[in-house]
Amino acid sequence: MQERKRPMPVGIEDFKKLVQGEYCFVDKTRFIRDLLDFGTDVTLITRPRRFGKTLALSMLQYFFTLEHAEENRKLFDGLDIARAGERYMKEQGTRPVVFLTLKDIRSEEWEGELEKIALNLSHLYENYLFLLESSALTEVNRVFFRSIWQRTAGRADMEDAIRNLCRMLELHHQKKPVLLLDEYDAPILSAWENGYYKECIGFMRGFFGSALKTNPALHLAVLTGVTRVSKESIFSGLNNLDVCSVLSDSYADAFGFTQEEAARLMEECGVGSKLPELKKWYDGYLFGQVEIYNPWSVINFIKNGCKFRPYWLNTSGNGILKDLLERVDERRKRELEGLMQGKDVEAPVLENLVYGDIHSNRDMLFMMLMTAGYLKPVEVWQDEECMEWARLQIPNVEIRTAYRREILNHIVPSQGGILLRDMMKSMTSGDAKGFSEVLSEILRDFVSYHDIAQPESFYHGLMLGLSVLMEGAYRVESNKEAGYGRFDIAFFPLKQGTPGVILELKSVKSEEELEPQARAALRQIGEKSYPAELARQGVKEVWNYGIAFWGKRVWMERG
Repeated sequence: MQERKRPMPVGIEDFKKLVQGEYCFVDKTRFIRDLLDFGTDVTLITRPRRFGKTLALSMLQYFFTLEHAEENRKLFDGLDIARAGERYMKEQGTRPVVFLTLKDIRSEEWEGELEKIALNLSHLYENYLFLLESSALTEVNRVFFRSIWQRTAGRADMEDAIRNLCRMLELHHQKKPVLLLDEYDAPILSAWENGYYKECIGFMRGFFGSALKTNPALHLAVLTGVTRVSKESIFSGLNNLDVCSVLSDSYADAFGFTQEEAARLMEECGVGSKLPELKKWYDGYLFGQVEIYNPWSVINFIKNGCKFRPYWLNTSGNGILKDLLERVDERRKRELEGLMQGKDVEAPVLENLVYGDIHSNRDMLFMMLMTAGYLKPVEVWQDEECMEWARLQIPNVEIRTAYRREILNHIVPSQGGILLRDMMKSMTSGDAKGFSEVLSEILRDFVSYHDIAQPESFYHGLMLGLSVLMEGAYRVESNKEAGYGRFDIAFFPLKQGTPGVILELKSVKSEEELEPQARAALRQIGEKSYPAELARQGVKEVWNYGIAFWGKRVWMERG
């Protein structure tokens, strides 16, 4: 009888459901061992979204909680933490646990966000209604409990909600609880995006300070998030905080799939032959010294019949990149275009994020892109003044697609999508007239004269950004050596028998130069033998285009 294939755990964030549902999963329970061996009073781990942060905290909850301890112990049978020995398993089921997620705390105004925080705390307290009957609690404790549960508490009491809950649990169980805070920075990001950052920071400083700094009832705490918000903003005076960012070696392999884990998962699912291509699309993240695959994308890739798509980018949460791209100046735009072409950028390591500085501090932009998962550090070093620097690159094909899509949306709004498809269809079929007409329409309707203040970089970036729709059918290369020079942009077909395309671009200073410079660009393709590189890779037919731009006007010659 053929063995039934186990389902892929897409969107499963509950550890018990993952194990009991017989899903195909990667064992990450060594994170518990590392936390017990090396953990501090308060540990903050920052990772990009969809890298398993909520699932990891759920795993910690089932491991430590006193509730259903004997039943929960079975969840870890045969896993890494159980094989590590009784030294670790004796900690299982020994503590009350407070698990609070802030990931859905979003609103367009501060009053709405504060209401959502109050509702979240009410739901949290509802899990501990047994405390109202506990003889260990005073009437003052019960009054406070009811005010949070029934959402009648004021702001000051809401700030103390976690600390007081920990204290009540300690009184009842005579054991200090474990605190798990998921996506701690989500409300702060929402506040930054919607214009009430100062109000939110004021509340969060008291909320986290009460829970983590002035909380004698706390055994240990683990926080997760995407970014490390400045200590001065919300963690002032918290000296027992251990921050483990994407640059840290601590817990480097606890989130995402390592090379070995990805290979083993692919073999178990019978698609090991796809591993080399999987690496190009979803590998490339570097946490500490460990190379990591995006787990969300790998799982969705297997579930969807091994089709390479930007799965991570189709989830919510691209607001950071969209907002930053809407505000970039010409210098930053050129650097982003360089990243799309495989180049890197150097920036000082500024991990204490101050949201208010993002748009004014060029270096903070790249740090935020790194922590959010859009860039990876390929090298980190110190200069002579002990300032830490990082060399950053786009990690893989999936993220390069994100840049192209978001830059494209910045240049050509969504209503230009049909035009863009028509243009690319004309380009790859050799229809120079159709190609030229649509490109002219895009320049006329979607590009401003402000955009073309520096035409040399703009037109190249425009054409490269517009090529996003070719992902999956073509490999797009820019400024690469071929023949006796460097072509501007070339499209290498991924399917045999499909024609290739070479674009040579010129920016001119007058309308009279358009036609002669377009012809000169076309001659350059032949004289420099740019098509030789495509021919070397087996492409038999190549459409060559010489394109000249002047303001919003374009002239095109095809060969």
